[in-house]
Amino acid sequence: QVQLVESGGGLVQAGGSLRLSCAASVGTLSSYVMGWFRQTPGKEREFVSAISWSGGNTYYGDSVKGRFTISRDNGKNTVHLQMNSLKPEDTAVYYCAASTDIYVRFSANDYHYWGQGTQVTVSS
Repeated sequence: QVQLVESGGGLVQAGGSLRLSCAASVGTLSSYVMGWFRQTPGKEREFVSAISWSGGNTYYGDSVKGRFTISRDNGKNTVHLQMNSLKPEDTAVYYCAASTDIYVRFSANDYHYWGQGTQVTVSS
């Protein structure tokens, strides 16, 4: 098992950038598919991005394609989400998640471990 901790959230103006980080406080990430999800009050948890075990394959939700980049450094036991050209609609709590599946999955139900989340607020 792994325990995950997100960091890097905050307040940013529209058009700005933030870099979120996810670190394993317990366990290692190299054997997990990793994903980022986000959620706002009253809405279903939304898929943002995912990355394969070694980082060779990345995937993005339609709403963030071209603006967000996911990466991982298994040696440092971390995953990152670089968020550029941020929009007010990107405002949400962002969660890092890990899955033991062989293939990348896109549903929150397919991820087994979750961090506590980090708040991202984008002002207009």
